[in-house]
Amino acid sequence: MSRLHANLILVLTAAIWGAGFVAQDSAMAHLGALWFVGLRFLLAFFVALPLAMREHQRVAAPLSGRELGIFALIGLALFGGASTQQLGLLTTSVTNSSFLTGLYVIIVPVLSVIVLRKLPHWIVWPAALLATTGIYYLSGGDLAQLTIGDLLTILCALFWAGQVLLVGMFAPGSDRPMALSAVQFLVCALGGLTLALFLEPIAAGDIVDALPELLYAGLFSSGIAFILQVIGQRWTSAPQAAIFLSSESLFGALFGALLLGERMGWIGYIGCALIFIAMLLVELVPEISKKRRAQ
Repeated sequence: MSRLHANLILVLTAAIWGAGFVAQDSAMAHLGALWFVGLRFLLAFFVALPLAMREHQRVAAPLSGRELGIFALIGLALFGGASTQQLGLLTTSVTNSSFLTGLYVIIVPVLSVIVLRKLPHWIVWPAALLATTGIYYLSGGDLAQLTIGDLLTILCALFWAGQVLLVGMFAPGSDRPMALSAVQFLVCALGGLTLALFLEPIAAGDIVDALPELLYAGLFSSGIAFILQVIGQRWTSAPQAAIFLSSESLFGALFGALLLGERMGWIGYIGCALIFIAMLLVELVPEISKKRRAQ
């Protein structure tokens, strides 16, 4: 697969995720955040399971304990991101959530320095400052207006960055992308359902009421989209994948406006623009520099 095709797959992934913000927000009228996370990723696990079983029949080498441990670690990062994002939606808007989640495009190169000991391009640091300014404007130009939901969503961006980095580190060298997807979904589902049993009341009718949102989030924005992410990241770098995946913020804002009627003041749109410009700079400036050096 070419890098162009991989990046197009990641844009499709981002579009599915962007629409998923609406389903996640609407479901909160019926289900607790942890129940929604657990059930959506349980559905995603059943989407990935037959693909993982078919993959297992084709791969000669058995799944090692090390691979299983790595896949479970990716699942923990996924659970951290999914749960904090869902809890954040209790007190923040779909638009804010989609843009703040996109901050992982800044965090991924920073984690590369810490984990992989690789210095990022110089543009990362001014881009991080630009994104921070964007968050300030997104909050209305007053840090006191940042809600608990916004702060949880920023924490969510840290977890997503870890998940993207880990997938970028291990998916290209693995012959089991479907097994990776199935294991991370199962870990995330077990985490959500276990905590929900102790922390959130539920009735059978609640699941029925939230069934349309659960089906979309479970089958599409979890099952299909995260599988596409793993496939796409096998053929492109983690920082480049992050910029394409971060376009979910634009899709999230678009679907939030079209389906939920959400609106922001002009200063909020400036904040959104600054965050997205920071995302673009992280990827485009290094690529332009590389081409100039080659010439």
